[in-house]
Amino acid sequence: MTDGSAGPETIETSGEHAEKTPGLVAAFRSMEVDTRLIGMLGALAVIWISFHFWSGGTFLTPRNLWNLSVQTAAVAIMATGMVLIIVSRHINLSVGSMLAVVGMLMALLQAEILPDLLGFDHPLTWIIALIIGIAFGAALGAFQGAIIAYVGVPSFIVTLGGLLVWRGVAWWMA
Repeated sequence: MTDGSAGPETIETSGEHAEKTPGLVAAFRSMEVDTRLIGMLGALAVIWISFHFWSGGTFLTPRNLWNLSVQTAAVAIMATGMVLIIVSRHINLSVGSMLAVVGMLMALLQAEILPDLLGFDHPLTWIIALIIGIAFGAALGAFQGAIIAYVGVPSFIVTLGGLLVWRGVAWWMA
């Protein structure tokens, strides 16, 4: 209900059919938009526009945006998984090395192991390599998680050791 008075959040229009319309500030507050998010999006827009001008107009092209989205997909997936770890007040330093060892395993499966077993042109080679890679990554994470949860070793120590071990295993596989 309205009482007919114009408060600081309303603007009364002039004329015979005067009605109250919400002000810009009131409309913005009613959307419940996080102002920090708007600030980050504004900063991102400034960075993108700067890169676009510095690159001679090649940054904000559909081809480049497609390449950026493809190249950052793995990092985005890992960052999404890291949210749960960070929210639970832990840390995982070995996530990059685990990605490297799982990637090397999948590459070896697709290039050397599965073609010898199934034939070079088998249509399920990449699917089998993907399933084995996901299972191996889950097993590595479960192994480190079990050491943290059941043995009681701090996550910093376990994942720092995992970083060194999995990096070495990836180097050995290469």
